[in-house]
Amino acid sequence: MSGQTQTPSGAQWFALHTLSNKEGRVKQYIERYKTIEELDDYIFEVLLPTEVVSEVKQGKKKSQERKLMPGYVFIHMKLYDENGKILNKPWYFVKETSGVISFVGGEKPSPLREAEISDIRARMEAASGKETPKVQYEIAEEVKITDGPFLNLNGRIDEIDPERGKLKVSVSIFGRFTPVELEYWQVERITE
Repeated sequence: MSGQTQTPSGAQWFALHTLSNKEGRVKQYIERYKTIEELDDYIFEVLLPTEVVSEVKQGKKKSQERKLMPGYVFIHMKLYDENGKILNKPWYFVKETSGVISFVGGEKPSPLREAEISDIRARMEAASGKETPKVQYEIAEEVKITDGPFLNLNGRIDEIDPERGKLKVSVSIFGRFTPVELEYWQVERITE
């Protein structure tokens, strides 16, 4: 098991249902106060899966972090004792955290399977270092170019390369359609 972190005895992953847009606050609060409340032996990690998305507004590219699973935070903790009884101290600390609605599963939460957490981590890893466009385009869709030498021209999407964040757009120049490679943020949907 080299390269993996040692799992504390009895620790499992649980999902927390949170109020909308309070996921970050819940994560920060638990991470900040678990030591003060002497819960380091019960709470090990708080996970808030996110990705970076980009969009163009008024000709400027803006990037922001977006939650992969809005309304949920995942927590690696020891919630049950050896006899399967809920440990009150960590239970109430997490349950009473401002912004937490409940553990998924209610009064007797079921732990997540390791494969579920692995999938979430894989999604985070795939999103890491990449910007995902906020708008998803489709082939044959009409777009307006908002940046570069073809500014204000309209075109039709011929190819989409999500790995590189590029589009191949056919633009009519002097009566001929010419393929132009553009980044996602250099175009916008034509709204009727």
